[in-house]
Amino acid sequence: MGDLLYGTPNHLEWTLFIYQDPSQNNYTRVTTYVNKHLARMRFTLQLDIINYHDINVLVFHNDRDINLMINIYSDNNQTVLQVLCQNITNMDNTVILTGDFNIRDSDWDPNFQHHSTHTDNLITIADSLGLELFLPSNSGPTRFADNLHDANSVIDLIFFPLDNTGFSQHILYPEIQKLSDHVPLIIEVGIGEINTNVNIWSIKKDSEEEKNFITPLIHGVKNLNISAIRSKENLKNLV
Repeated sequence: MGDLLYGTPNHLEWTLFIYQDPSQNNYTRVTTYVNKHLARMRFTLQLDIINYHDINVLVFHNDRDINLMINIYSDNNQTVLQVLCQNITNMDNTVILTGDFNIRDSDWDPNFQHHSTHTDNLITIADSLGLELFLPSNSGPTRFADNLHDANSVIDLIFFPLDNTGFSQHILYPEIQKLSDHVPLIIEVGIGEINTNVNIWSIKKDSEEEKNFITPLIHGVKNLNISAIRSKENLKNLV
């Protein structure tokens, strides 16, 4: 049988983005994978926009535009909604807000007859970002209960820009759910060829070009004034 597997799996064709902060005891409950065919769009995890263990803010380049994709997990206290509200001014150009929001509401779950006050906060955040809820064409639960006392629920949601024509189909795909209690949400995103053709530029080893590139760097490092370095902050400023 072998040992149990802990942590997040890696794949040669996908880049993993995950919050890591060894100084904190909070373990992340959200990860994001981006296919390496999209490397030209330069996806990066930006902790300077939101630094919170259950939020992934990915910045990517779409031709001349810089956009944000936000992937979240929200606990029962809806802490993530509070963090998003506090950082709303940093989240311009968000084109996808998605994740497990842990909010049951009649607005998106026909089998649930109540309205949550958390929904009002979530919709306010989405409106502030120019986003709206994108419901799947085949309705159904996104999470299946793991006991006989709880009901299946719709708690995984996707928000898109109001006027973005690049997103089309959105479906639930339980056929590939396997052992997870959550159903995969599949969307179709139109991506131009200019964003998928990747050219890798390099300098030939031991060439004249390499010498012309490295020599100024060496002189620059040698000429650094290191006498004022008394702390890590001084070092950062120098760099």
